[in-house]
Amino acid sequence: MSCPILYSATETNFDHNGLGILGDCVSYRVVAEGNGAYDLTMLYPMDGIHFDEITDRSIIKGRFDKFIEPQCFRVKTISKSMSGNATVYAEHITYDLSGIPVKPFTAESAPSALAGLRNNAVVDCPFDFWTDKSTSGKFSVSTPASIRSRLGGVAGSILDVYGGEYEFDNYTVKLHNNRGTNRGVSIRYGKNLTDIQQEQNCASVATGVYPYWAGDVDGNTVLVELPEKIVNAPGTYNFVKIRTLDLSAEFETQPTVEQLRAKAENYVKVNNIGIPDVSLTVSFVQLAQYAEYKNLELLERISLFDTVNVEFPALGVSATAKVVKIVYDGLANRIESITLGSVRANIADTIANQQHEIQQTPTKSDLKKAQEAATAWLTNGKGYAYFRKDDLGNIVDI
Repeated sequence: MSCPILYSATETNFDHNGLGILGDCVSYRVVAEGNGAYDLTMLYPMDGIHFDEITDRSIIKGRFDKFIEPQCFRVKTISKSMSGNATVYAEHITYDLSGIPVKPFTAESAPSALAGLRNNAVVDCPFDFWTDKSTSGKFSVSTPASIRSRLGGVAGSILDVYGGEYEFDNYTVKLHNNRGTNRGVSIRYGKNLTDIQQEQNCASVATGVYPYWAGDVDGNTVLVELPEKIVNAPGTYNFVKIRTLDLSAEFETQPTVEQLRAKAENYVKVNNIGIPDVSLTVSFVQLAQYAEYKNLELLERISLFDTVNVEFPALGVSATAKVVKIVYDGLANRIESITLGSVRANIADTIANQQHEIQQTPTKSDLKKAQEAATAWLTNGKGYAYFRKDDLGNIVDI
């Protein structure tokens, strides 16, 4: 059992027990998403030790991963109930960057952009920034903005310009080229896989595209289209659903028919327009959490952005996917649930409903079997796989 520790709102040294150990904690969970939300929710009795000292902006230090240092979270809300327990919600300490403005500046690479955020802060900035990326490209802050908003979530942000995978380690912001790794962890039927469900969504399926280019040529409006009009998706269908495809922005000058056709064919291939979106709901047991598998602890370790293998012969699923969300049971010091799928490219609490989609070339050209679509989903990041457990330890599917 690993109890959280409480600190005052102004504390900067976390190498001691602060205001005290929250030993009466009923439960606390840390949720971390890749390039996204990072927060802690704690259930605590209102007559518990140190409860009266839990105030707005106080800091709670809790575990998110048994292999890394405990993390600091700043209290945002305290909700009391008639049950005698209070729900305390806290955000990772790096959310403080939302209140630190940066003045306009420009940079030409990922390292100089991150350094510029700190160097151009208009108030004291206690955070450090690190990256192993050497990517070049122009980054600019054209108007005053919060540092956190410039990390990601908007066009022209550091994440938008340079890409990468963030790690928030207390007062250090790290931008990795590739944060995770493949540790050889497998989620496999007959071993640790407890459930898998498959769903398909045909709403976005199209049987072909009608590409065109429209623009001004010598003062005249010119329309370029294909003689055959349509570029069909691979496969056979018992219906017709054609998507108009405006490629005007893809060419600065009037394209040839061959150029237009090539661009349309590539669009059909990359976007897999004839294949339904497929998602898998995966439930599994992390063997390293049990004494009889303790020697496998390092092999069975799972961290954010890691790649894991999913095997389920009954559906023909054999693929790899990234861990994009982890829910951690702090008291039990174990992973409660994970999500596999596409990585968000925004920073939570910065700007709502924005993300940067990265398209990858699919490995299948048509939907021959449902299990092939499931494998394709896992490899091209379309969707997610999710499971969780309730307070009694029972697996609950969403």
